[in-house]
Amino acid sequence: MDVFADRPGAGNPLVVIPDTDGLDASRMQAIARWTRRPETTFLFPPTVEGASYRVRMFSPEREVPFAGHPSIGTAHAVLELGLAAPVDGLLWQQGETGVLPLAVRGEGPGRTIAVRVPRARVVEVADPGDARIIPILAGAPVGPLPPALMDGGRRWWVAELASEAALRGLQPDWDAVAALAGSTGSMGLCAFARADAGQGHDLAVRALVGAGPRFEDAASGAANATLAAWLRHNDAVPGGRLEYVASQGREVGYDARLHLRIDHDGDVWSGGQVRDIVRGTLDWD
Repeated sequence: MDVFADRPGAGNPLVVIPDTDGLDASRMQAIARWTRRPETTFLFPPTVEGASYRVRMFSPEREVPFAGHPSIGTAHAVLELGLAAPVDGLLWQQGETGVLPLAVRGEGPGRTIAVRVPRARVVEVADPGDARIIPILAGAPVGPLPPALMDGGRRWWVAELASEAALRGLQPDWDAVAALAGSTGSMGLCAFARADAGQGHDLAVRALVGAGPRFEDAASGAANATLAAWLRHNDAVPGGRLEYVASQGREVGYDARLHLRIDHDGDVWSGGQVRDIVRGTLDWD
């Protein structure tokens, strides 16, 4: 399926496997390595009272305790397969980080699903001229907020650029991205900019992963959620609203839309639409 997508091919790919009989961790890892998607998730009956289902998430390299787009896509599969139904508009996902709620809004192709992400905290605020970050930005003009390291289950640096054009034209220094990730135990850098008027989104975002294989993420719910927490921390949410839309992935051939919401308790919900692409059977003896 495509997650954070209003049409096929726009979002972040995900594989969801609902029939997990006989699959141990090594087999799940082997399947995830074979599918070569950013994540592959596996569904199990819940073991905690009140949970709608239990999920395990694997990247091609390792098991992942939490990630945004696999949570959204897995909940979509649960609904499509009739494995659980929302109660008071919520599904409850049991995973490695505990039980998290997912809000379901609407029906059909326009339905959106959003996960309440683990609350992020500020680990470090850097100087705008920090020597670890400036090489990544390759001379692009920076925005008013200083760079910061946020921890929301996964650690991400966030850095604002002065314009959407500067962000989209950025040619990052990947050696510097990897060095930043390695020296700070983070995924890498989530660069963002305020959107130009009339674009249909409020922020443009690029998530540069330097931990492990170096790549640009097509659509990262976790990176956007830590960014939303940083914006709220600075009273800098676009337009002063509690909800906004982020555009991500154009630079790598996608066009995802992520819907971010900050509730009155200060928790961040990261979500969007999902599109089914392939349904079938996997023969893995």
